[in-house]
Amino acid sequence: MRSVFEQVFGWLLALVVVLILHAAPASAQTTTPDTDRSSTGGAPTIEDILARQRGETVARPPRDGAAAAGAMLGGQLGTRGAASDSDLWDALRTGQGADFTASSGGDVGKVLMQPGGMRWLEFRNGPLRVWGGNLLLITLIALVLFYLVRDKIRIEAGPSPMRILRFDAVERFAHWLMAGSFILLAVTGLVTLFGRILIPTLGHEFFTPIAIGSKWIHNNVSWAFMFGLTMVFVFWVLHNIPNRHDLVWLLKGGGIFSKGVHPPSRKFNAGQKIVFWSVIILGGSISVSGLSLLFPFEMPLFAPTFAKLNSIGVPGWLGMAPFPEVLSPQEEMQFAQLWHAIVGFVLMAIIMAHIYIGSVGMEGALDAMTTGDVDLNWAREHHGLWVEEVEDRERAMAAKAPAE
Repeated sequence: MRSVFEQVFGWLLALVVVLILHAAPASAQTTTPDTDRSSTGGAPTIEDILARQRGETVARPPRDGAAAAGAMLGGQLGTRGAASDSDLWDALRTGQGADFTASSGGDVGKVLMQPGGMRWLEFRNGPLRVWGGNLLLITLIALVLFYLVRDKIRIEAGPSPMRILRFDAVERFAHWLMAGSFILLAVTGLVTLFGRILIPTLGHEFFTPIAIGSKWIHNNVSWAFMFGLTMVFVFWVLHNIPNRHDLVWLLKGGGIFSKGVHPPSRKFNAGQKIVFWSVIILGGSISVSGLSLLFPFEMPLFAPTFAKLNSIGVPGWLGMAPFPEVLSPQEEMQFAQLWHAIVGFVLMAIIMAHIYIGSVGMEGALDAMTTGDVDLNWAREHHGLWVEEVEDRERAMAAKAPAE
């Protein structure tokens, strides 16, 4: 009989699989061959317009605005006035040559068309969904295969009647505050990214409150995640500084792949330290990009970052043009959203492995974050050096205590 936790874990993984399997790559677009635009001064022709309606990509070569306007007056689109609609929209799109005044919003309000928005949307609905979804799916498949091959890692010495305190109540609160909020953020983030694919099945009326609720939860639960992340860092950073025992642990694969192998480790082994620093670094990065999304005007993230990268010559190392150092709030949000999602996918994959090994993958591991005390034999097998430190400390305290 499977435990309730294992059943819940299975349903969560099933939900992730359903969302991933519905993700589809962006459809490829064809490009039209070069067209003779001499009659329009380089402006789009009827053939160009029809090609765009068919979903084909149409090249936009540089053109002579005066020649184009003259051609429009006497050519195929002449009835539309001194400047064609195409010229006007191109001026609005590029922000050059369009003379208008925004009634509110200052310079930001003058951004009527922003081509970067389409590039962002195409990447978000295409590679981001596909690559991110595949990462989670591959991680899930790998964990299932590992479980089938290795089975649950048992306490080799058998359960002990003695227990040892591993985490106190405050430490467990910090862990679950961070972990619980992260799970909510991950689920609502996946709903936001993949949810629209469910509209044909569920209908707009059913999906709309789910989408609104997901957005509200994602924006507000983020504060709990950042608070829990800070608490965990303060409590455990000293225990997660690498030491020489970590190298031995890594060389032996932590004993995870072989029975009877238990590399020595203190309170946290090398694998747990990798998870800790991944959570701190990636979680911190997700938090910063999330704040930039919430406050794009007050907290621009990428323009100053690009400026620093340009100043040390990073684009030159990569053979690229300098990064843009002036970005509109819309562009800041687009960069921040993509970074937020990419880093989020990586952290979700790491946390899936962490949840597996800390629950159904290892006997006795879950006790550390539920009751706080763990089986003594489990502790000796996986954290032998830490057990010795605790026992030495207890003997020292007992020796100092006055005899009764």
